[in-house]
Amino acid sequence: MLALVAQLAIYLLARLLFWKVNFSCRAILFDLDGVLVDSTPAVARVWGRWALAHSLAPDMVIATAHGRRSIETIRKVAPQLDAAAENVHVERLEIAEWEGVTALPGAAHILASLPPDRFAIVTSATRSLAIARLGYAGLPVPQNIISANDVVNGKPSPEPYLKGAGPLGIAPQDCLVFEDTPAGIAAAHAAGMRAAGLVTTYPADDLRQADALIASLSEVHLAMTSDRLTVTFTLLAAGHRTS
Repeated sequence: MLALVAQLAIYLLARLLFWKVNFSCRAILFDLDGVLVDSTPAVARVWGRWALAHSLAPDMVIATAHGRRSIETIRKVAPQLDAAAENVHVERLEIAEWEGVTALPGAAHILASLPPDRFAIVTSATRSLAIARLGYAGLPVPQNIISANDVVNGKPSPEPYLKGAGPLGIAPQDCLVFEDTPAGIAAAHAAGMRAAGLVTTYPADDLRQADALIASLSEVHLAMTSDRLTVTFTLLAAGHRTS
């Protein structure tokens, strides 16, 4: 009897913590690092070395760099430096740092499942760095990429995601964003879009503003109905908006 009670409790707990939800949209916008590609080791190595070279705390600089354009990171942590010149230097270092850059679970499958005119990558990386990391990870380069080169204001400004929706001809409210950083989620919401947060870079508590939390893109299933996409995935935790 006790064994049956224990099994029932485990089942009910699993249902509480993990359940499926559907989102209806017309296009999907993906962040790159932390959503499609795991570049965390490479980012840590490059920014850690750069921080030490400028007598800065590596942990602070690395934490600041996640989800931001490099030039904005430099301006924030070292305003006394020539940000434009340092940005060129950091970009070269990041492009050369290929070891450990891999595709995250589910990334290749979901990109292959989407029509080219129904998704875009919206990244804080420069275009050259984004293309390099996609190549290192063995992922295709899509026809629609919005990079650090294409915006004046990076995330959390809405500009990157609004520009991501533009070439697709899709209204912001019909876009679903996949993000892994608080700045990215804020950018999506500021653009009038819904955002699903992946707990690949930040803990769930830091992503609580997301409309839903998932573990990875391997939890995502797509179905095309008429001109809309039905996106189904298993939520990671309760308490997040699913409208």
